[in-house]
Amino acid sequence: MLDGIEILNEFKGNDLTDLCEATEAAIEAGGGFGWINPPQREVLESYWTGMLLVPQRIVFVARLDDVICGSGQLVRPGGNNEAQAFQAQLQHAFIAPWARGHGLARGLTLAIEDEARRAGFTVLTLDVRETQDAAIKLYESLGYDRWGLNPYYARVHGEYVRGLHYLKPLDAGVTTGKAPSRAEDRAKDEVS
Repeated sequence: MLDGIEILNEFKGNDLTDLCEATEAAIEAGGGFGWINPPQREVLESYWTGMLLVPQRIVFVARLDDVICGSGQLVRPGGNNEAQAFQAQLQHAFIAPWARGHGLARGLTLAIEDEARRAGFTVLTLDVRETQDAAIKLYESLGYDRWGLNPYYARVHGEYVRGLHYLKPLDAGVTTGKAPSRAEDRAKDEVS
C-alpha cells in the first residue's frame, strides 16, 4: 500500500474524530459526497462506524502526519449482481482541504485501484459532480474515461449540478471507446 494510505478495519485512538473532522472540512469546501452541509457529529460517527460493517465496502483512509485527512471507498457488487460482478466502484473519495497538495488523492485512488485488481475486478467506475475540477483532472490524468453525463446528478442550494460518469479498465483485455448505439448493435445482429 502507498505511504500514508491504508485500509481502515477498526478505529483506534483519535481515528473516528479525525475522520469526522476531515469529512466536515471536505463538506464545507463543497466536496461532501452527497452532503451539502455537515451533519451533526453523531450522524457522521454513525455513518463511518456503519461503513466499516458493510461487507461490500472497503474503507480506505489517507493520513498526513498520522492524522486521518481523507477517505475513499471500494464498493464491490452485491452477490445478487452476477452480470456486473466484474466491476467495482470507487465512491466517496475526498481529502480535507488542509491536507491537499501532498499527492494523497492520487495515492488514495491508486491504492483503491490496486485493491480492485487484487480482488479480480477488471473495471472500476466512479461518478463526480462537474464542479469538482481537481478530482476530474486527477481521474482523467489517471486514465479514467468519461462515458456519461447526468444533467440532474445533484441539487445544491436549489440548483442542479451535472454529474460525470467515468470508468477505467483494470485489465489489458478490457478496452474503452465509443459505445455502439442500439441501432448499430441491431445492424450487427442482422448481419450475423
